[in-house]
Amino acid sequence: MLQRGVAALQLFVRQLLIAILIVALVLLVWRLQEVFVLFFAGTVAAVTLTALGAPLRRHIGFSRRGSLLLVLALLVALAVAGGTLLGAPMADQFERLRAALPQAVTAASQWLHGNSFGQSLIRGWNSFIAGGLPWASVASLASLTVGSVGTAALAIVIGIYLAADPWVYRHGFIRMLPPAYRQLVDAALQNAGDRLYRWLVGQALAMLAVGLLAATGLWAIGMPNALVLGIIAGLLEFVPYFGAIVAGALTVLLGFVEGPQMAMKAFLLLTAIQQLEGNVLAPLVQRWAVELPPVLGLLAVVIFGLLFGLAGAVLATPMMVVAVSLVEDLWVRGVLERGRDSEARRAA
Repeated sequence: MLQRGVAALQLFVRQLLIAILIVALVLLVWRLQEVFVLFFAGTVAAVTLTALGAPLRRHIGFSRRGSLLLVLALLVALAVAGGTLLGAPMADQFERLRAALPQAVTAASQWLHGNSFGQSLIRGWNSFIAGGLPWASVASLASLTVGSVGTAALAIVIGIYLAADPWVYRHGFIRMLPPAYRQLVDAALQNAGDRLYRWLVGQALAMLAVGLLAATGLWAIGMPNALVLGIIAGLLEFVPYFGAIVAGALTVLLGFVEGPQMAMKAFLLLTAIQQLEGNVLAPLVQRWAVELPPVLGLLAVVIFGLLFGLAGAVLATPMMVVAVSLVEDLWVRGVLERGRDSEARRAA
């Protein structure tokens, strides 16, 4: 009986210490939210560079640093070549898009006020925004995030250093923990990194597919600035749900410059692309990549957007992927299920 009591007390103390550690980490992240977002952005950059260099290491036998240098050289060469070949046309399309926005807003407003359906939409929107949405709070939080080009460049530099030698930083962090928890935390971090890697690869495929389909489809229906709008749709695919809404709203709005029929064609095209991505492409990718429940993906954008502003909304899904992985490994398997297994062995 005494031995069982001591074992139960040890299990309770272990669970209490892990709970205190989790609370302390959450408070630390909250106090250093700008640093946390910057470091996480660097981690995403590091995982992306690692994913790009994986074929070189696996099939050719390059070292980690050698593959990283080659990947960086190829990315710079690709950026220079892309800027040389497509820089002028893309700059022209972006300028035309910027100039067309006021005209698009005017045309859309005239169409909405000109029919009963549009007037009902306007009344619904006015009622929606009259409910007191915390736009000011969101905007103030957004000012605290990674917003400048210099900070984004710093995140890329951090990502390069992390990708070059990740074991040094992970090992240094693990050594600060009590010996009894090092193996558990090390395995949890490794698993979280693997999940983030798979998610990024799957998301990159989805972004590429949506961008190509949107650009090709918009060009086929005669939509101006189809290349730029396809690029925007592909990039915004990184932010689930809300990214597609923003890209679709912008495209439909610009479609009103050509008339309501073009706006309707653009709406139907982008809706079909999103249905194809959600019902065909996403399930195929998620067989190998990480499958995040839709509710968690939607809540992630809201939660991390409110916590960390615009950068938190952009990085919300990878943050949720890592958070879910760590909770499963550290709390569910490391504490709850281990404690249940210990009790079952003692009862036996």
